[in-house]
Amino acid sequence: MATDPLLTDLADYVSRYEVVSEEALRIAQYMLMDSVGTAMLALRFPECAKHIGPIVPGADLPGGARVPGTRLELDPVQAAYNIGTLIRWLDYNDTWLAAEWGHPSDNLGSILAVADYVSRRRLAEGGVPLTMKDVLAAAVKAHEIQGVLALDNSFNRVGLDHVLLVRIASTAVATAMLGGTAEEIENALSNAWLDGGVLRTYRHAPNTGSRKSWAAGDACSRAVRHALMALNGEMGYATPLTAEKWGFHDVLFKGQPITLARPLGTYVMENVLFKISFPAEFHAQTAVECAFALHGAVRERLGDIREITITTHQSAIRIIDKKGPLTNPADRDHCLQYMVAVALLHGGLTAEHYEDEAAADPRIDALRAKMTVMHDEQYSLDYLDPEKRSIANAVQVRFADGTETEKIACEYPIGHRRRREEGLPKVIEKCEANLLTRFPRKRAAEIMRVGFDFDTLSRMPVTQFMGMLVI
Repeated sequence: MATDPLLTDLADYVSRYEVVSEEALRIAQYMLMDSVGTAMLALRFPECAKHIGPIVPGADLPGGARVPGTRLELDPVQAAYNIGTLIRWLDYNDTWLAAEWGHPSDNLGSILAVADYVSRRRLAEGGVPLTMKDVLAAAVKAHEIQGVLALDNSFNRVGLDHVLLVRIASTAVATAMLGGTAEEIENALSNAWLDGGVLRTYRHAPNTGSRKSWAAGDACSRAVRHALMALNGEMGYATPLTAEKWGFHDVLFKGQPITLARPLGTYVMENVLFKISFPAEFHAQTAVECAFALHGAVRERLGDIREITITTHQSAIRIIDKKGPLTNPADRDHCLQYMVAVALLHGGLTAEHYEDEAAADPRIDALRAKMTVMHDEQYSLDYLDPEKRSIANAVQVRFADGTETEKIACEYPIGHRRRREEGLPKVIEKCEANLLTRFPRKRAAEIMRVGFDFDTLSRMPVTQFMGMLVI
């Protein structure tokens, strides 16, 4: 029986493709450091910290994979869950927007856990550990798989969550990192697709909740499990996608095929979006930048505001246009109106602004009640244009006396490829600030020195890098 072509294409890519793009590897370096910093910041939040640790008390694995910012040593499956959850918790890591959206740096949960596990095991057996350049190359490939699958395949339109693409990308890359053959990668991938999809309902009313913050960690752990099982000889399945009646296409994708929109290479890492200045669902990033620009004009006239108009694109309307009560931080950081209101009020937006104490400010809901969200067709077209990939928003405030502010529009957020020269220095600043929430200044400075020196980082053994992140 012929194997589904997609399985073969993904297995060939991760096992044979050599990442030589300097731009992709250097962006991967910034993505890695940004994700590590974001993970350290997440440890400050008790609702995140309660997830961190072994699956049951005492199930540690001395010599296993380490969890950054802690002293934990765990089996790679649980370590992947821990690391993936830390990176994703605050909705502050990188983003990819297309027909499907998601956060490709989520895959670092699997990549770092497997890299440390493999490297420590090799050292114990007298071998040579992986280097951080191996990690960067693996990240480029995971980004590419997740991002290219997202270009034309809209899983959200059939109610499935984008973390299934983390499971697929991480399964392929983790199996290869463990030494799997192309056949073993196909076997692992087939089982990952057979897991089916994850329902998006935990991202939408009336079920919006914190699962969206650990769902990627769960996908990472599932991926590592499939990889380890494949290396242990577990069988694969030839047609998990295309099998008539029972395959993924027919059961979950309305009979439509899942396709690769372009050849797999380094496109996604080169074009990935960074969340730099504030944590916010990415479709709102430019809206928040617009609100920051209007803060000075409205902060003394809040009671005079008659209407706030937000002009946006279709994806933002589908995901984050919310009215009515918001019940928890997961609800608020995916509400366009909430984020704009906070930005207008404070001229800033932090993770703390999504917590219950900050949300109790009655001015936020008062401003939300005055907001109208409008669709601009051109914004939606530019969002999907592969040459633009814009995420445009505009904000304008009208007052009771008939006056109004300028309509502030922003097409490309600071984390966009078109603003790399402006954005990358701020990634460094963000990383340092986040590291200082967990490490003493001297240790943070050493992590920064190594992490942002490409040649030094590339040559560094994974075990040494992960050791620097032990608290």
